[in-house]
Amino acid sequence: MSRQQLIISGVGGQGILFITRLLAETAIAKGLPVLTSETHGMAQRGGIVISHLKVGDFSSPLVRPGKADLLLSLKAETVALHLHFLNHSGTVAANARALPEAAAGKEAVTVDADTLALNLGDPRSVNLIVLGRALAQPGMLFCSAEEVIAVLKARLAGKEKQLQGALAALKAGMEYGAA
Repeated sequence: MSRQQLIISGVGGQGILFITRLLAETAIAKGLPVLTSETHGMAQRGGIVISHLKVGDFSSPLVRPGKADLLLSLKAETVALHLHFLNHSGTVAANARALPEAAAGKEAVTVDADTLALNLGDPRSVNLIVLGRALAQPGMLFCSAEEVIAVLKARLAGKEKQLQGALAALKAGMEYGAA
């Protein structure tokens, strides 16, 4: 899939902008055009943050309601707030123990990223865990786990401890639910 519209949502402090930039850099590394836009609003730590990411030939960075292919939600409560952005066949990847009721009937994957992040000893790794969960689903994202890992390694070159933590978080998300 080389053309995709994504909404990444959560609360301030969850690394939404990091994930947006990571995915944008992955698209660029693949030679794909990319547009991003973030809405910070009152996004101090704990406030709602939403990021728009378009990969492919688009002219505007904002994803219009009903047009997103994927909602990547780093906090279960933001699923209901931003579900209206999904198109009729759009999917959800959410940090939730179970699919939030608002998303009933949508194709979705969930991951208890809060608990996994605590188990990893890094509560800030929720973003990479949810991304890993989405990457584990064939065709959910425009890129593969290997492509994201390559960009992550380049981004965190010389920061070995951060890199190992990031890779562990991605792996935890990718392996979640695998039996």
